[in-house]
Amino acid sequence: MTNTRLAYLQLHLAVLLYGLTAILGDLISLSAISLVWWRVLITSLSLLVFVQWGKSLLRLQKQDILSYLGIGVIVALHWITFYGSIKYANASIALAAMATTSLFTSIIEPPITGKKFQWLELVLGLLIIPPMAMIAVDLDLSLLKGLWVGLLSAFLASVFATLNKKMVGRADAYQISFLEMSSAFLFISMLLPFVIGSEVTLMPVGTDWIYLIILSLLCTTLAYVISLKALRFVSAFDANLVINLEPVYGILLAIIILKEHKEMSTLFYLGMLLIMMIVLCHPFLKKYQTKKFNL
Repeated sequence: MTNTRLAYLQLHLAVLLYGLTAILGDLISLSAISLVWWRVLITSLSLLVFVQWGKSLLRLQKQDILSYLGIGVIVALHWITFYGSIKYANASIALAAMATTSLFTSIIEPPITGKKFQWLELVLGLLIIPPMAMIAVDLDLSLLKGLWVGLLSAFLASVFATLNKKMVGRADAYQISFLEMSSAFLFISMLLPFVIGSEVTLMPVGTDWIYLIILSLLCTTLAYVISLKALRFVSAFDANLVINLEPVYGILLAIIILKEHKEMSTLFYLGMLLIMMIVLCHPFLKKYQTKKFNL
């Protein structure tokens, strides 16, 4: 198996686990910021052994460490807005909004990484807008806030994925994951005193603990590490196109576990079908474009 093929398999596994995070986020009773605080805390602790309790970080350049810590703040904001979208609407809407990540990435990646601008990537990203509009038009007004917060989350996801692509070769996946998760934990810890109150509680109850362990160890530690390893062999745009399947995996899980199909209309699922078709067309179009160019 080639490195590229293995990278795509790793990405699909990571995306399946990422899709499960939306379901767990709906099941956990905590607010978005409290949920993410526990997620990054447990994940950071689980990674300590892989970074030799911090000793391996001493080999990294100070500037690189600061860069990873900065990316961790963006990761924290992405997750807070993602779970905020779920709380304001539902898992299916939050996942649908994440499909716009490729559009943002097609614009953001070239100036950040120095990659040549690709019109095909921009066009494919723009093609996602009409089915997203179909989804938005059909939504109940009470759910629109969740969609807008989800779109902000998608933008933040494109930013940190692109920055990770630029920085991925300067440390191993465990070091990067630990630094970013620890940074996210510290950042949210500074925010918590300002938001904890009668409506926002920090302590999980009952089955929240089980869901948080699954969310942190499988859907974060494992998924984050294998996705970072995959980034060594695929572009940020290609990675985000695979990540666009997160709504598909996630919505299927939402139908099975949360029975959300009872809340969503036929137009919503038609929009998601169109998004999936656009995502799956990309590798074939890219292969055709490359073959034509080589000729």
